[in-house]
Amino acid sequence: MEIYKDLSSPATQQFEKLLNSQLSKNKIEEGKIIEGKITKITDKYVFLFIPGLKSEPVIDINEMKMIGMQDKVVEGATVSVLLEKIEDKNGDVVVSAQKAQKIKGWYELEKAYEDNQSINGKITSKCKGGVIVEHIETGSLMFCPGSQISDKPMKSIDHLIGVEQKFAIIKLDKVRGNACVSRRQIVSSHKKEDKAKIIEKFKVGDIIKDAVVKGYSSFGCFFEVNNEIDVLVHLQEISYSRVNHPDEIFNIGEKHDLKVISIDMEKLQIGCSIKQLSPDPFEHISNYETGKPYKVKVVKITDYGCFCELEPGLSTLLHSSEISWTKKNISPKKLFKVGDQIDCVITEIDKDKRRVAISHRLTTENPYTTLENKHPVGSDIDGIVTSANEYALYVKLGDFDIDGFLHSNDLSYTGKPEDELKKHKKGDKLKVRVLEIKKEEQKVRVGLKQLETDPFDWFKDKKVNDTITVQVTSSDTKGLMVKPEGCDLEFLIKKSQIAVSAADARPSRFVGGERIDAAIAELNLDKRKVSLSIKLLEELQNKEAVDKFSSPLSGKNLPFSSLSEKLDDKKKKKETE
Repeated sequence: MEIYKDLSSPATQQFEKLLNSQLSKNKIEEGKIIEGKITKITDKYVFLFIPGLKSEPVIDINEMKMIGMQDKVVEGATVSVLLEKIEDKNGDVVVSAQKAQKIKGWYELEKAYEDNQSINGKITSKCKGGVIVEHIETGSLMFCPGSQISDKPMKSIDHLIGVEQKFAIIKLDKVRGNACVSRRQIVSSHKKEDKAKIIEKFKVGDIIKDAVVKGYSSFGCFFEVNNEIDVLVHLQEISYSRVNHPDEIFNIGEKHDLKVISIDMEKLQIGCSIKQLSPDPFEHISNYETGKPYKVKVVKITDYGCFCELEPGLSTLLHSSEISWTKKNISPKKLFKVGDQIDCVITEIDKDKRRVAISHRLTTENPYTTLENKHPVGSDIDGIVTSANEYALYVKLGDFDIDGFLHSNDLSYTGKPEDELKKHKKGDKLKVRVLEIKKEEQKVRVGLKQLETDPFDWFKDKKVNDTITVQVTSSDTKGLMVKPEGCDLEFLIKKSQIAVSAADARPSRFVGGERIDAAIAELNLDKRKVSLSIKLLEELQNKEAVDKFSSPLSGKNLPFSSLSEKLDDKKKKKETE
């Protein structure tokens, strides 16, 4: 029996090549539409073969009926499916023909809409306000309003139901997945040959008079010319000023003059412009200089700023960040209205990008610079509390429209921050000290405790191991609360630091008001950290006593010292003999 085969044989290599070519036809990736071959059909299910998958996907036969594909369910036929999961929790492949049809249908509708092309459909039923149209190629359902069924009033549309015919897409809502179509546009339009003849009448540069606004989308506006042909004015060709959507400028039925700027005989499309009928106002930008103030007119207000005109057609954006030095979160609608004439400074002119940047705040002096000049860091200033949160107060500083940031840690040297915050409310008058001014970030930090003497200054002439006298204020199981004499700060002497002996380390040994000595165990003025210890004081005293009585001269005055020396001499003499 031959167990191993030669994998390098021509036959094996040919098979591998064919297999790889087959697998490359289908990109096995979740969320993609792939092709599957029907291998088996039962009363309930359709089995598919898809190269690259470890198992055969299964589709409910009712799903095929729902999408009108029951006639195509035959062995050997190819079906498009959406690969939802390569492997679910049961180890099965999950696919959907219905979802694949819907996605493919929507893609085709989008493409037809963008290309301004008609689609094939048939009216399946009547509904409120119109009829339901089924897309022939994909089975997607669309809505046709009653006014768009025909260009003439009709007593009955029964003869149109179930008949394949062309429709024009007039609206697509991707969010809701809705499509609106029109049969009227197809009925009223001319044949392709006639359309070509109409387009041949025009050339680039022609002026079209009284074109009628027919419809618009996010990318432009459609105009009807002489009841013969529709032309597109792209969003960028509507105006030299900024336009977010054509409905900001046009209304259905309005008449406007157009200039032909492009003709595409292959697609039978004419591109037109409205803005090119007038001179480009950006050519006048040479009349303006950066760094100088100018009057601008507010033409539109949004949440993020104001669109302004230096002159008609020459527009720019005044961003909300450039409106005021101090009012950062205020809505532009509360400061300006359409038609206002305001002063602005041109900060940038980019001719390549056709962009002009302006600033309203630069027309006034920077209040942070003025504050720094009049009240530099370290100086005191009167203020009023304007607001508060869980960790800080905001204080309006003097006559300036500036709120200083007062952190809770800067309210008091001794009190708890959360308790100190509760002592102040909106409207309270305070004298504060300027601690920091950041002009670039437009921030000012102030402090209240800095107006007082820092109680930690009491330790400036102290060092570690120094002995100080403290007064016991209270005691509990954790230790002793003590206050150094002449200092307003309280410190905790932990139970473990009360005595060297564990038996004596009892906080209950001490009573409130008792004066005791303690040693400084830790001292860091920068971090404002001090630790006191009675245990350390005892250890230092014991060490001092040991050092004193263990010196070479200690014991010289004792009566037995001379006797011990004589005994040592006698011992040494015997050893030498």
